[in-house]
Amino acid sequence: MNASTPRDLKEAECAYTLFVVAIFWLTEPMPLAVSALLPAFMFPLFGIMESKQVASAYFKDFHLLLIGVICLATSIEKWNLHKRMALRMVMLVGVNPAWLVLGFMVSCAFLSMWLSNTSAAAMVMPIVEAVAQQIIKAETEADALEMSCCNGSINPTLELDGRHAVQLLSLPTLFLQWNKHHIKYTGLSGTSHNTTRYPSCQCINFGSWFILSIPIAVIILLLSWIWLQWIFLGFDFKNMLKCGKKKTAREEASAQVIQKEYKKLGPISYPEIVTLVLFILMTLLWFTRDPGFLPGWSSLFPKYKGYATDSTTALVIGLLFFIIPAKTLTKTSNGENTVFGYAPLITWKEFQSCMPWEIAVLVGGGFALADGCEVSKLSEWIASKLTPLGSLPLWLVILISCLIVTSVTEVASNPATITIFLPILSPLAEAIHVNPLFILIPGTLCTSFAFLLPVANPANAIVFSYGHLTVMDMVKAGLGINIIGVAVVMLAIMTWIVPIFDLYTYPSWAPNIPSTNSTGL
Repeated sequence: MNASTPRDLKEAECAYTLFVVAIFWLTEPMPLAVSALLPAFMFPLFGIMESKQVASAYFKDFHLLLIGVICLATSIEKWNLHKRMALRMVMLVGVNPAWLVLGFMVSCAFLSMWLSNTSAAAMVMPIVEAVAQQIIKAETEADALEMSCCNGSINPTLELDGRHAVQLLSLPTLFLQWNKHHIKYTGLSGTSHNTTRYPSCQCINFGSWFILSIPIAVIILLLSWIWLQWIFLGFDFKNMLKCGKKKTAREEASAQVIQKEYKKLGPISYPEIVTLVLFILMTLLWFTRDPGFLPGWSSLFPKYKGYATDSTTALVIGLLFFIIPAKTLTKTSNGENTVFGYAPLITWKEFQSCMPWEIAVLVGGGFALADGCEVSKLSEWIASKLTPLGSLPLWLVILISCLIVTSVTEVASNPATITIFLPILSPLAEAIHVNPLFILIPGTLCTSFAFLLPVANPANAIVFSYGHLTVMDMVKAGLGINIIGVAVVMLAIMTWIVPIFDLYTYPSWAPNIPSTNSTGL
């Protein structure tokens, strides 16, 4: 094939590549990272993109962010900070899996308010792993202790085998990485397209988006928690709400083991303190770079606007882990020689052992597919096929748009999905003569519902890399989360979002095109 290939054939070839890669990712006949390399030779073979062009898609700004975050994660694991945090959380919440899952979901959602989803997942997963392992260990030792101090009672919620204990605790990090902070940045960055198409539109800001997204995030969090409990443990709501009930012997024994393990850690060490300080510093720098509702530190460099990103901050902090000593400097004298005992917080070998190179290739494959869809004009072809939607009721148009976007974002990155669909949905809204935000807001929110596959987004890939979940585990749980997400977004766009943006009024900043919507709402 060559550059003279007809455009419609290129669209079909790109769609075929997308289909093949998606099937390989779902069925896993080869390792996921190997399947992610398929676009690297299929696109040049079909004449869609040159080899050098495809190769450049496999290393993006995200990969630099990942390197910086893994430096932090390496230090957290090396100095057992994650274990200290994990044990403390178990001591506060208890060993009941249902409440532990909710605790992790809330914690991960809170962290993701200030961090990117990828960063939150990379930081929380070591803690999740440590908690699961400590519970499994505590259960094993509790079996022995129960023989001497038990009255025969057991706690059914603790009857988990090792795989399901780790599996269940891993899921919150995977699915609840979507929250109001992510919605805010996905939305505001996604609507940058509309800044060009609708330069007079000033209705979306931090405040309005915050009010819009908070209820959505809370409802999805609670419903997702119920769904995960139901499919993996069974949801005994009545038993969970029994406050102040006497702990069983197994619970008492498990709590004793957890407290014993925590005491073994001793007082917090110097490397743990430094790691914690750098973690907080990274978080603050990320949040204050460009918060949106007030000028961030990036405004100090007006000539270089947009040059510094989250990956810049991550790399700066990441490099400090190779510079800051792991302990206070000491010197020993041996005759005429004076030796300083210096060792950095982490070494390159330690970093390499923690760096998930498979994730880097997986995400690169997603970027390559997104670029191929744009170059081959496959996205334009999809747009042309959406034209008949204009004759349908508005709620059905929104629902169909949400379902299509939710499906595509499973095999493409969130920014790529936004880039593809906002130019498609904007003319569609104008054609049926409704406020473009009526379709653009739910479409933008649904680009975050990438829960089915490990490669759907980097956070999924990070969780999957720990080896406790199969693809079918993710598909089974993620499908329910997708349905919940779309349903909540539909509820929101038809109720409380309407007065925030006055959606039933066609705005003056949108082109005045005669309506083709003959069926109304």
